[in-house]
This record gives sequence, structure tokens and C-alpha cells, in this order.
Amino acid sequence: MRCEVLAIGTELLLGQIVDTNSAWIGEQLAASGIDSYEHRAIGDNQARIVAALRDLLARSDAVLVCGGLGPTQDDLTRDAIAEVMGVPLVRRDELAEAIAQMFRARVRDMPQNNLRQADVPEGGDAIPNPIGTAPGLLCELPGDGVAPGAKVVYAVPGVPYEMQQMVRDHVIPDLLRRSGEAAAIVSRSLKTWGTSESALAEMVAHRLDALDAGGGNPTIAFLARGIEGLVVRVTAKAATEADARALVDLEEKELRLVLGDLVFGVDDETMEYAVLERLRGRGWSLGVAESLTGGLIGARIVNVEGASDTFRGTLGCYATDVKRSLLGVTATSVVSDQAAREMAEAAQRVLGADVGIAATGVAGPTEQDGVAVGTVYFGLAIPGLPTEAVSTRLPGDRERLRQFSTISLLNLLRQRLDVLGAR
Repeated sequence: MRCEVLAIGTELLLGQIVDTNSAWIGEQLAASGIDSYEHRAIGDNQARIVAALRDLLARSDAVLVCGGLGPTQDDLTRDAIAEVMGVPLVRRDELAEAIAQMFRARVRDMPQNNLRQADVPEGGDAIPNPIGTAPGLLCELPGDGVAPGAKVVYAVPGVPYEMQQMVRDHVIPDLLRRSGEAAAIVSRSLKTWGTSESALAEMVAHRLDALDAGGGNPTIAFLARGIEGLVVRVTAKAATEADARALVDLEEKELRLVLGDLVFGVDDETMEYAVLERLRGRGWSLGVAESLTGGLIGARIVNVEGASDTFRGTLGCYATDVKRSLLGVTATSVVSDQAAREMAEAAQRVLGADVGIAATGVAGPTEQDGVAVGTVYFGLAIPGLPTEAVSTRLPGDRERLRQFSTISLLNLLRQRLDVLGAR
């Protein structure tokens, strides 16, 4: 089964919005064993959308269109699909009522142009949207004689959370049904931090060779996720979900032998989740003192459900005099290993935490007291270990420096807690 992706929106071509939707859709298709050879973006022009649809349909079994289902005049996806099918748009009363009901539930008047979202190409079906006003579309077209058999066009909204629910709950299951694929597909993502993508690929090269020699099942793919690290994704296909999961389990064991503590989580697990789980297992609480990161560490930690049973709080001490008055920092330079150690111990003391961590550094754009931009000091005060400071140089602008500092410090804490756990 081959499904291409067509993103709609002039804003994508102008660079006003980054097309993360197509990347997410591509990942879901690949994880489901559905081939996708081309992703294309088209502006809000009906003739060009129609031409792109016809071109992609001629070389594939399905096209998944994302965007252009809104209520305004430049939302042309419905019209384009109807033109390709050679049919008129038909207004569905039940869809119009559902849209009106959503406005009533929000105590808002419904503009009449929202009724356009109840229009469906004749012969097509609507994909329900319980969290938005724009239904999706599922429209079959006959084969073209060259590639006989029904073709299908799916259309989903550009709003990410609406699109994702439709793709997961409706599009992928329908594609698998049409493919006649009885096999189950299971994927697992090993999330890593601390090395480059090329180095990671070299580390697991022998596993790629072994899997290729054995028939290519499971498969391994690499995904770069920026400040969230590098992902090694394992995907297996088998007659049953249990069999596919067993193949993934075996390959995960092989990969962990090679990757070691580079792996900090699986699938949706974050670095902060990994840290809190380790602290929770010891019954320890955590306090943070932040200068360079300005509250980012605390913000990430509180995103984890149940963080309140472990996280005491964060002290955002940006100014030098606040570091001295509130944290008791005595170091001559507040960007130094001594300052980082004193800040970590202050996080323990002031917040009443078992573990204290701290981040201080120079985010730029100019050096500070002779310290170069990108210089960062991390402090860690952990029971059973001497208080330490770790220095590094990180790349990027202010935002990237702060983000990289946040995950790097959390990773250091994770590694130190694992050392304690191994004793």
C-alpha cells in the first residue's frame, strides 16, 4: 500500500508555518508499514491542488491531504477533491447540526460560512471530528485503467491535534484494511542523549547488517529530535501483535547492550520523567537553582504528571546580587564551578530537598567577565556523592543554549542516580 502526503497552505510555502504535520504523518505511515514516497506542499490555489492530486493519485493507492478544510474562501481542499472526482459538493445536514452544536456548547454564535465545513463531495464520506468544527473526508475514486482498483483520498484538518486524532483513529486503520495486511506492526522508540547521530549509527551498524541479512524484520531507523535527543526506532511485523512485540523486545535487548546509558527513555518517556522516576524510587525530593536556564528546568519537570510528590521547586536567581543574597553564593565569579556547587547546595538547603541541582553560564550575545558565550556550569548535590560541578561548552543562540543546558543537566542527574543504583 502506497500513500502520498499533500500539505495545503500558502503559509507553508512562505515559511510562515513549519510543516510538522507531514513529518508526523510520515512517521505514522512508516510505523504502520505503509509506503510513502513523496510529500508535497501546495498553496491555496484550486487548480494547483487538483493537478497535484491527479499526479499523486496516478502513482499511488492513496493520498492524504492535510489542511484547507477551514470555513474561509481560501480553504479549497473540498472543492479540489470534488473536481478530481467529477462530482458536486453536497451539504450534509447532520454535519451542519454537529458544527452548530459545537458553537452552542461554546456559547458562541456560528458564522454562516462555517456551514461550508458540512460540504462533502458526492459519494464521499465524512471523518468525524469530535474536537473541532472541520470534519475530515474519505473519498474513493475508480482506478484509471493503468493502475486498476479503487483509489482513495483522505483529507484531514491542519490543526495538529485534530489531524493526529483522525489519522490514528480513522485513516491508518482504513489504509490497513484496504491493503489486506493481516500482519500486526509494532514500533518502539529508544530515546538517547549524549552522542551524535553519526556516532549512534556507527554503534549499531552491526545490528543493521544482522537484520538485513536476516530478512529485514525488525527494521531500525534513526530520528533526530533536537533538544529531545536522538531516537532509535525499532519496527517489527508479524502475524500477531504478540509475535511482533516479541521481535521488538529481542532487538531492544540487543541495542541496549550497545547503547548502554545513552538510552534514557522509551516511546513517550521524557528526560524529566526518567529523572523523577529514579528519585521517586529512592524516596528523594529535588530542588533546582537556575540562572542561565531561567526556570526552564522547573517548567519541564512540572509537565510530568505527579511531579509534586518529588519536586520541591526551582529558584530562579538570574541577577548576581540575588545569587548572593538568596543562595549565599560566595564565589568571585557567578559563572564558575564554585558558584555551581554553591547553588546546588543552596537548592538543597533553601528548598528542603534531598537532591539539589543548578545551572549557571553565559548565554550571550557577549562574554561575561572574560567567560566565553556558551560556557555552562552544572552543579549537583546528591546524598552519598560529593557535591560536584561539571563544565561544558554548548552551541547555539540564547534559546538553544538554555534548552540544551536544561536537558544536559537532567541527563547528568540521571546518570549519577544510575551510578548510585549500581552500587
